[in-house]
Parts: sequence; structure tokens; C-alpha cells
Amino acid sequence: MEKRQISQVEKRRFDALKRGFHRIAKEDSTPVAVHVIGLGKAGADVIAEMLHDGVDDLLEDSRVRFTALAVDTSDENLAPIRELAGKLPQDQVQVRTCALQVPSRDELFAMLRRYREYLKLEYPRYYWNPNYEPWLPADIEMPKPGEHVPRALAKAIYGHGYYNESRPLLEELNLFAQSVEAADSKSVVCVVFGLGGGTGSGIVVDLARHLSNVRFGRRSLVLGVGIAPCEGDPEEVRGSQLFPALNELDCMLDQDKNEGVIQVWGDLYRNPFTAGFIMVPQQPAWESTGNLQATHQRVDREIASFLTRNKGTDLWETLRLLNWIGAPPTQHAAARTQYGERWIHVLGYGDPEKGVSASQLGLKDSYKADFLEMRVAAPKGANLDSELAAVAGKLNEVFAPVNPPEMVRSKSKGGTFVQYVLPRVRKTDLQVFHAARKDYDQLSWTDKLMVHSWLLDLGVLLCEPALRFEGMAGECLWGCACWIVVPYEAIRGEELPQAIL
Repeated sequence: MEKRQISQVEKRRFDALKRGFHRIAKEDSTPVAVHVIGLGKAGADVIAEMLHDGVDDLLEDSRVRFTALAVDTSDENLAPIRELAGKLPQDQVQVRTCALQVPSRDELFAMLRRYREYLKLEYPRYYWNPNYEPWLPADIEMPKPGEHVPRALAKAIYGHGYYNESRPLLEELNLFAQSVEAADSKSVVCVVFGLGGGTGSGIVVDLARHLSNVRFGRRSLVLGVGIAPCEGDPEEVRGSQLFPALNELDCMLDQDKNEGVIQVWGDLYRNPFTAGFIMVPQQPAWESTGNLQATHQRVDREIASFLTRNKGTDLWETLRLLNWIGAPPTQHAAARTQYGERWIHVLGYGDPEKGVSASQLGLKDSYKADFLEMRVAAPKGANLDSELAAVAGKLNEVFAPVNPPEMVRSKSKGGTFVQYVLPRVRKTDLQVFHAARKDYDQLSWTDKLMVHSWLLDLGVLLCEPALRFEGMAGECLWGCACWIVVPYEAIRGEELPQAIL
């Protein structure tokens, strides 16, 4: 296997990774607290799995608190969380749920007509656009219980819960932030949602902004965890809406693109995911089970294990490995590296006896990993040496990291987990990005509007070309000069400049 040529700077960086600069020293007694916000059914199910099996390990240290908030438009998906939360020590745990009310169309539009007022109070430098109109079509039909909620509508329902009258969602975010800040420990907040779902991916863009940039003032680490759909999921969650969903995240997490948004719309739209973003594919579980319910359960277990294993230390070390944890200027440059368009990190997992492939994880074969680390959790006494060596060899063969994959072991009370994070993935490395772009291009203009969310309240249709600035992205909904300083080609992911590649 031919190894890639690397610069001296890169070599020093990879050597630092191999020496384990990201590992937490045994003498470091500061505990790690992991807090979770679950959005939509996908996010709520992950919280339920954590409460069922995993939180106990986090709470062994009395200084640690666990805070969770589940948000959905269906209270039916939230009821199991309340039942499980009642069995946990209340002095260390705060678990709450928020069922977003789906208002009548008249109520929703009454709130939307005042949206400029809310944004002006939130951010005094907000540009008061005289052309503003609600972004939803006037004849939109409100969903019945259990029906799919388009992303643009989910954004409006979120706004109704956050801004209107009693503001229940604002209160929930305040309570969540207060509980997180009361933890006497290092803390990371994980926002878990389905990338293809209307509710989760539709509200995460505003909730993450309000949580990270407003409530926390960017003082706390906020990690995005997006669950990618599999072939067994309904068409409504694995089609065209993934194109704007991925591009919205791209314009947050790619620093250059995010600066192009901030240049027009201000600091309130700075990337809220201060701890980065991890994508979790469901396809490996689907290919193993062939059953959608079993697939979702398997993925929920993988995420719950990833977030809670080894009392949160595995997650913390992984974030350090991915170079997202802040470091003083005196620390090695590898600990301070920021990412541009390679902002996606993919959580891989599998059964030791089965193979590994890029396509199974939703990646193009051209993707190669800079570095790899296998995290293995197994019951005491389990002998998996030969199986794990085979997995490591296959990872080395398929993804060709500069250093051979490292292996970190920890004990597990509930089964065997073999996980690894594929770092620094571009959106164009994802097979689903290209498929979603093709589906998006076939939509009518109104349908394209309904699969967007972020920046709609500012009048910006992110994935369309700007009306008055040739070559730039961000069509204005109201025919004026709304836009973002991001090249349209960069949104499309077609023929990217060689400097970016």
C-alpha cells in the first residue's frame, strides 16, 4: 500500500498524535460531565438509551451532573424519557422534556409577522429589513399528529415555542444551561438529531445558536451529533432535504464559509458547534439487521456508548484527538488545529468478525483518513485480539492513515463495542451529498424553500444563487439584496478550486 507524502509540519502533528498528547493523564482527577439535548424522535431515543444503560457510570463521581433535554413535536416520543428519569438520583440529574405545540396556521403567522421584533431584541445590530415577510407559503397545511414536518415549518414551530407569549422553550434552555454550569467538572454538551428528519434538522440550526451563542455565550463546548439515514428509512428522510441540511452545517463549521455569513449577518450566526460535528451512519447497522427498528436500536446503543463510556473520558479524548478542544498558545500546534471544509468526523462501528468498507459508512472510496484510533469496550476477560487485529488491518488498508491505527481499550458492562472516528471528511466525500443534490435539483421552487431552515428568517435561501451578486450564494426571498459571502460553487460542491482540494 502506497503511503501519502506529508509535509514536515504534518509529520510533527501526526507524531504528536501517536505519542498520545490527547490522552487524559491518570493523575488528572477532574471528572468529565456529558450533557445531551435530543431533537426529534432520533434525538429523544438516544437520550432514552442513555438513561436506560450508561448514565450510571457518569454519576459515580459525586461532582458530576447529568443534564438532558428532549425536544419534539410529539409528546408520545418523550414519555419514555420521563419514566426512566424518575429512577435516577435527582441530586445529580436533571432530565426534562419539551413537546413543542403545533399551533394553528393563524397563530403561527401572527407570530411570524413579528419575527423581526424578536431578532432585533436578540441582536441589536440586526438589520431591520423593510421587505420582510413570513417565509412560509400562506396556504401551508399544518401537519396532523405523527405526520412528517418539513424543515422550514419545523423552524417556524420552534420560533413559536421560543419567542411567543410564555416562551416555554426559552425557559427550558435556561434551565438546561443553569444545570450544565452547576457541574463541578469539565463539560461537553452533545446536541443529537437526525440529519434527514424534518423536526430535528429543522430546529437544530436555531436551537444550537440560542444555546451556544446566547445562553452559554460560547463558554461551553457544544458538539453536534447528526444521525445519517440508511436505505431502510422512509424516502422523506433520505432525499432532497439532506442537501440544504448539509450545506447549512457546512456554512457553520467551515470557518471560511462561516466568516462569509458573519460578514453580512453578524456574530449571532457564528458557528455554534464549538466542539465540532460528528456524523453517525446507520447503514452498517441496516446491512447487519435488515430491520429498521433493530437498526435504530443498534445505532442508539452505539451513540449512547460513545458518549458515556469510561465515565465520559473516551469522548473527551476523542475530541482532543480531533483537535477541537481549546489549548493555550504554548501547547503543541496539533492541539490547536482548526478545520476548513473538512469539518465532518464520521463515527464508524461494526462487529469484529465483519469487514470494513468506505461505502458502507457512506463515504466515497477516494476518502483517506489522516489518522485513526480504535476505541474498544469489552466485558472483562473477553479475548478479541485476533478479531481486533483483523479490523485494524482492514481499516489501515481501506483508509490508509499516515500512522497505523492505534487501539484504546476500556471495560464494558453491556456488550462489546468497536468504534473509530474517521476524521476530517468533506461534505463532497459523502455519497449522500451527491444523491441529495440530484434530488434537490428536481424540486419546484416552493419545495426547495420547504427543505431549508437556517437563515430563512433573514430572507436567505442558502442553496440558490444570490440575485444581485454574481457568483455568490443565498437567493433573497423578498427580491432585495440578501445574500452571503460564500461562492455558489462552494455550496454546490462542484469543481471546487484546487486550493480547497
